[in-house]
Amino acid sequence: MMESPMRILLTELSGLYGQAVLEDIGKTIRLYDFYDGKGQDWETPKGLDYKPTKKRVNLVKKLIKREAGFMFGRTPEITYESKKNDDPAIAAAQQLLDGVLKKSGWRNKLIQAGRDCFIGKRVALKVSGGQGKETRVSFRPSYEFVYTTADDDCDTLEKIIFFYQVNNEPERRDQRIWRQKYFMQDGRCILNEGIYDGYGRIVESGEDVDTGLDFIPCYVIVNDGLTGDMMGESDVEELMDLQNAYNWLNSDDADALKFNMFPQTVATDAKADSLAAMRISPGALVDLQTDPAMMGDNGGKQAKLEKLEASFGYSERFEAAINRTKNDMYDLLSVPNISLEQLKGLMQSGKSMKALYWELIARCEDKWASEDDFDEMANDQQEVAHQVRSRKSYITKWGTAPDADAELRQIKLEQTLFADAFDAAVATELKE
Repeated sequence: MMESPMRILLTELSGLYGQAVLEDIGKTIRLYDFYDGKGQDWETPKGLDYKPTKKRVNLVKKLIKREAGFMFGRTPEITYESKKNDDPAIAAAQQLLDGVLKKSGWRNKLIQAGRDCFIGKRVALKVSGGQGKETRVSFRPSYEFVYTTADDDCDTLEKIIFFYQVNNEPERRDQRIWRQKYFMQDGRCILNEGIYDGYGRIVESGEDVDTGLDFIPCYVIVNDGLTGDMMGESDVEELMDLQNAYNWLNSDDADALKFNMFPQTVATDAKADSLAAMRISPGALVDLQTDPAMMGDNGGKQAKLEKLEASFGYSERFEAAINRTKNDMYDLLSVPNISLEQLKGLMQSGKSMKALYWELIARCEDKWASEDDFDEMANDQQEVAHQVRSRKSYITKWGTAPDADAELRQIKLEQTLFADAFDAAVATELKE
């Protein structure tokens, strides 16, 4: 269903980059199919006398959810700061920002956007609103937008187009695609919205609107990649070969178990009529008769009936292969495999558990492109408590107040007030 929006985009993008973007959208949709499990199917050989098992265990979705949950489960705080003390504008701006984020469902959407970014290589962070509308913050997956940047700065947006198909009509003339375009013109951000049919023809066209901004209120977040990379990299794509191998191993093992768990019945020197009359059921008797041709004058042979049991000699090799494949998938995303089986014999102290997550912490820090400062902050607080670091040094380093000296004076004042109030309360109680 993406062909129709692509027709619209052909008029917006040109050159090698535009063609690469359109091709990438098709690849991205296949990545989402693989993440959902639909794209993990495979063809089986034809002409077999049995139906091969297809057993799909979607580890990709589990790992992507765990990675996003670890990275965004603790919602980052966004705060305003001012060099002026007691600036009322800062408090008002902070209240407005907190309200917008809360109404936008920031916490849940951030986790979902993390999954989209890891699957589809990039997401767009978008601020929308306008006169008479509430301001909202939202994320859009990579198959719903395209963008171009300034020639000399890949971080500066020049144009971004959002689109999606609003119905599922089979005829192109009845299809409707919504398109919203932000673009820069003479230093101003212009907004234009329209509705198109499946042929890319305008059904409803809005006018160009000057947003009053000198920048586009969007930001494209690219997953990994190199300097200047506008596409990004997909964590799902890295896992695809291993996921397929894992599913094939599991399926082949199920078939091997199915064929080998039932022993074959073997009859030797038996009469054909007695075999034809034989029935296999609990408690059944078998009238096994020897074939006269096998008896002879010298005692001959006696009919025999036995079970041929299969021996499972590959069990350990299978377990090694399936576990190695699974662990490789965990290692690719630096997600620790902390199943009960894997944790056997591991001393589960705080330090050892942190060591398990160290690679994932480092990977997430790389994606954030900033340090996770909570542990360092806690260590600095301990240093202040043990008087090996000054309070002023701590406030200056972490920026907990715009003016460290003023903050220390306020702390001293509050301590004095609390002490005076406590002394007064004690004195009153002693008099009574």
